[in-house]
Amino acid sequence: MSEFGRLVLIFALGLAIYNLIAAAGGGRRLSAPLLASARNGLLGVAVLMTGALATLLLALLTHDFSIRYVAENSSLEMPRIFIFTALWGGQAGSLLFWAWMLSVLGALAVWLHFQAEVRLIPWVMAVISGVQVFFLLVLNFLTNPFEKLPVVLPNGRGLNPLLQDPGMLFHPPLLLSGYVSWSIPFAFAMAALITGRLDREWLPVTRAWAMLAWLIQGAGLIVGGWWAYHVLGWGGYWGWDPVENVALLPWLVGTAFIHSLMVQERRGMLKLWNFGLIIAAFNLSIFGTFIVRSGVLTSVHSFAQSSVGPAFFTFLGISVVASVALVLYRLPVLRAQGDFESLLSREAAFLLNNLLLVGIAFATLWGTVFPLLSEAVRGEKLTVGPPFYNQVNGPLLLALVLLMGVGPLLGWRKTGLRVLLRDLLGPALFGLVVIAGLYAAGIRLAEALLGFWAVAFVAGTVFLEFYRAVRIRRRAMAEGVLTALLRVIGRNRRRYGGYIVHLGILILAVGVIGSNFFKLEREFTVRPGETFSLGRYTLRFEQVGEWTDPGVRNVGAAITLLEPFERELLPYRKFYRNWEQTPASHIEIVTVVPWLEDLYVFLTGWSADGSATVHVFVNPLVPFVWLGAAVALFGGVVAAWPARQARFAPAAVPARGVVAGGD
Repeated sequence: MSEFGRLVLIFALGLAIYNLIAAAGGGRRLSAPLLASARNGLLGVAVLMTGALATLLLALLTHDFSIRYVAENSSLEMPRIFIFTALWGGQAGSLLFWAWMLSVLGALAVWLHFQAEVRLIPWVMAVISGVQVFFLLVLNFLTNPFEKLPVVLPNGRGLNPLLQDPGMLFHPPLLLSGYVSWSIPFAFAMAALITGRLDREWLPVTRAWAMLAWLIQGAGLIVGGWWAYHVLGWGGYWGWDPVENVALLPWLVGTAFIHSLMVQERRGMLKLWNFGLIIAAFNLSIFGTFIVRSGVLTSVHSFAQSSVGPAFFTFLGISVVASVALVLYRLPVLRAQGDFESLLSREAAFLLNNLLLVGIAFATLWGTVFPLLSEAVRGEKLTVGPPFYNQVNGPLLLALVLLMGVGPLLGWRKTGLRVLLRDLLGPALFGLVVIAGLYAAGIRLAEALLGFWAVAFVAGTVFLEFYRAVRIRRRAMAEGVLTALLRVIGRNRRRYGGYIVHLGILILAVGVIGSNFFKLEREFTVRPGETFSLGRYTLRFEQVGEWTDPGVRNVGAAITLLEPFERELLPYRKFYRNWEQTPASHIEIVTVVPWLEDLYVFLTGWSADGSATVHVFVNPLVPFVWLGAAVALFGGVVAAWPARQARFAPAAVPARGVVAGGD
């Protein structure tokens, strides 16, 4: 299998190089045969990469320990379900998955848009092929997943215990696919710059692919938070870890792009800005891949230092320079067609939204790379922790949430101040009623009350928008409330899908506020039979026990939850063969519905005398984080779902005279 896999990767590299030359040549010469050849070649690369990925999976499933990657990332004792996790659990495998997903998305994009976007598609194919060439060079010459060992081992080392978790079946492929997905809108943007087709032609297709990337990467981020919460044992779901940060960066910039695109569609403004955003989103995805693969920053998510880091850094530099050069070349024709007429306008709100999102992204990027900069300048690596991000990004996020409430009430071009204040009065009063109730319930923390007021205020404006639309439709069509609501959403999915996303963000914000400002935690060292309490919860430690599973030694603490109800708990640590210094954890998380909070119990250690040390957290409102994320992703699907007339169909090769290029 090793020889077959290596041969497939070599063929894929050769075909990708040919596709790059054929697509660029076809675009310059307006040659239909060359373009058809490049299109078929892209489909061929997808087939070859699917074969390569299937070969590696088969090698893992059959325990072919003659292949280094299989020996280093799997073992005979591993549950079969985690064999799939091993496919992307190591560096070479994850890069193979990256390249495979790029080949599939690239082939799909070309198949869907080959005739519909005849002016852009030659250069779209060229850009996609160029990115493919880089990844295939890395896979063939720097970190080949099919590298053979000098001898066949009887068993493998096994996968990192932290990755032997159901969350790893979804988190890495979603996040990697999110990174990859930004390549497609980037390719269309580059094609528009190369051809000079800078009007609105490139916007609809680019938005569609940007929405897909936004959804996939958003899902990857939230599943990653869920995995961290359930596996790492520190009681949180987001720790501003360097790898978390670099995964967030393209998503933030992509969010800004999706919003500002509407201004260009409606007013012909922000052309240059939009090109800058989509270029940044793609290059930040490459930067994120570089950070994870190079090992230059310490993280629970990153790989050890390897030879691929310089290659990624070089590719990132080439990509940035080439992109900026194209923008500068087209700068004279990237002028806006309109001007801002008032600060009280929807386009001004979108611009402020973009500035806040980019500000959050920049602060996050600065905090992430600061240790590298400090080491380069002072010879000492200074770390940047969560307090920096919370203090800098916290106010920006609050402003962003408030803007979500004001923006929908603004009209294009100009809105009267009196009209705006009238519309804001009801939601603002609703927010005051909410925090008055919270204050009466005993909540006194000013920062939390301000956050809850902002959430209630924005929720009021969103519900006001839905109420107005439903009321108008009911009057016109004599429909029921639910029917009218569904028809309103269906008739304008982009707008009301966006509002559903905003509602999801608000629900998520409730969880963030509750879990950050009202979390309780304490570490207890207890002997058998002793009780301990935190908040409203009383627990009793029973005993420490040990048992074995194939390839795993488990040590757990039997604990009984006594109040407010009885339940048996068993947090334990898992020591895998060959990974004794990196134990995994089973954490007991009890979601208490009446108070919508989590009781979180983590076994820290134990002693020969039978005592145990447990870390207990009470995390209020954390379930709102997962619920809000699900609502936001659902809203994103609604907003991204294409209108019937906008769906694309595969088509025949365009005739020579139809293909356009140049200015």
